[in-house]
Amino acid sequence: MRMLLLIGGAWLAIGASAPAPLPLAKPMTAGDRAAGAKAHPQLLAEFGGLYEGPQAAYVTKVGQKIAMQSGLADTQSAFTVSLLNSSVSNAFAIPGGYVYVTRQLLALMNDEAELASVMGHEVGHVAARHAQQRNKAATKGTLGMILGTVLGAVVAGNDGAKLGQQLAGSIAQRYVLKYSRTQEYQADDLGVSYLGKAGYDPMASSTMLASLAAQTSLDAQLQGKGDKSLPEWASTHPDPASRVTRAATRARLTASTGSARNREVFLAAINGVMYDDDPHQGVIEGRSFRHPDLKLAFDAPVGFAMVNSPKAVIVSSSAGQAQFSGAAYDGNLNTYVDAVFKSVGGQTVLNYGSIATRQVNGLKTAYASANANTQSGPVIVTVYAYEFAANSAFHIFAITPQGSEGAFNALFESVRRLSDADAAAIRPRKLSVITVKAGETVASLSARMAYTDFKVERFRILNALGTGAVLKPGDKVKVIISG
Repeated sequence: MRMLLLIGGAWLAIGASAPAPLPLAKPMTAGDRAAGAKAHPQLLAEFGGLYEGPQAAYVTKVGQKIAMQSGLADTQSAFTVSLLNSSVSNAFAIPGGYVYVTRQLLALMNDEAELASVMGHEVGHVAARHAQQRNKAATKGTLGMILGTVLGAVVAGNDGAKLGQQLAGSIAQRYVLKYSRTQEYQADDLGVSYLGKAGYDPMASSTMLASLAAQTSLDAQLQGKGDKSLPEWASTHPDPASRVTRAATRARLTASTGSARNREVFLAAINGVMYDDDPHQGVIEGRSFRHPDLKLAFDAPVGFAMVNSPKAVIVSSSAGQAQFSGAAYDGNLNTYVDAVFKSVGGQTVLNYGSIATRQVNGLKTAYASANANTQSGPVIVTVYAYEFAANSAFHIFAITPQGSEGAFNALFESVRRLSDADAAAIRPRKLSVITVKAGETVASLSARMAYTDFKVERFRILNALGTGAVLKPGDKVKVIISG
C-alpha cells in the first residue's frame, strides 16, 4: 500500500507562522551514537531492509553531504544514510547520525536538491534535539503503530489500550514520534538553511512539498475519500499544501546563492528503482493481496483499505480492523489460536470460548472469538488461523464493534493458495526515465503507466507537471512500468 506518512519528519504538519530563530546544533555524543547503533538494525527490519540497488550509493552520498551542514559531526563518514526497501513514502532520522529515506519517496522527487531537502529536514529534527522534547504520542508510521492506533480508535479504553500497546511495541515507536508544529517549522527552516550551505537551491524544499501535497491528495482519491481528504490513518495531520508557501518564503529570505538542482544526475541515478510493493514482501493490487514466495492470496472486503509491510498486512475501515500475519506453528491449530489470543491480549485475558474448525478453500482452519468491553462499547475480537503446511500457518486477527461481526467474513473466506502460474506472473513495478520524442504528450506517455486507473494523474504528480504543462522533445520524464 502506498501511503504518505513521512513519520520521522511528520511532513504532514502545516502552518504559516513566522519561522523562529534557528537552534544551534550540539555535536552528537557517544551516547547518541550508541543509541542509534542499537536501533539501526531493528529499524531496517521494520522498514523492509536496505534497498540494494545502485541508487543506494547515490542516496548515501547526497545524504552525507547535506547532513554535514548540520554541525552534528565534522566528517561525512559519521553519518549512516540508508535507502529503505519500502513502498511507503517515508523519511526520518535518529540520533547518532542515522538518516533514512524510502525508495518510494525517492521516486517522487525530481532532482537532487529535493532529495537533499527531505534529508536535511530530517537531520534538522536531530540537530535541534526534538526527540528529547516531543510528546510521546506515536505517529502511525510503522505497521505496529498503524495497527495500534486504529485499534485504539475502535477498541478504546483499558482493553483497547492494552491490545494496541501489544501491537505498537516496535523499536520505531521510540524514535519515530509526532513532532510539535514549532518543531516542524524549525526542521523546515533548518533544512532550507542546509540546502543553501551545501550549494543547493533552497526552493527545493517548497517544490518537494508541492509534490507531496499532490500525492497525498491522489492517495485520498485512490482510497475513495475525496479529492482533499486524508487517509484515515493520517487524520491527525493536516494537508501539507500550506507548507509549500511557507517553505518558499523561507527560501527567499535566506542569504544563500546556492542554485544547484542536478536534475539530470538525479534522474540517471534513480532510473530503474523498484516502485510500489516488493513481490518478495507480497503485493497489493486493488482489493487483492498476493504473496508469490509464500504462495498465498486473500481479498479485502469491499470498502476496506490495505496496508502492506514486511511483517504483516493491515485491512481496515470504519467497520473494523484486521491484521494478517504468521507465527510459529507446531502442527496444532488450536494451540496456535490460543497463542495468538495471548499475544495480542497481553495481560488482558481474552476469554474466547471454544475453538471451531473447518475447511476454507481446501485449507484446514481453526477460529474463535472473544468479547471485550471498552469505553467505546463492546467489541468482538476474532482469530482465524489457516494451516498451509505441517510446519506453516498464518492467521487473521480482527476487531469489530459488536453488531459488525460479519465485517470480515469475506476476508476470512478469501484466504487461499496461490498457484505456481499465478505466483510466477507477479512482477515488480519499476521507475523508468525516458526522453520525450517529437509528438509525444502527457496523454500518450501516461498510457505507459503500469496501472489500470488514474494514469494521467499519477504521471503528472510523479513528474511535478501541472495541468497546463506541455512536454517538449528532449525532456526527461519518469514512468512506472512493469518489471
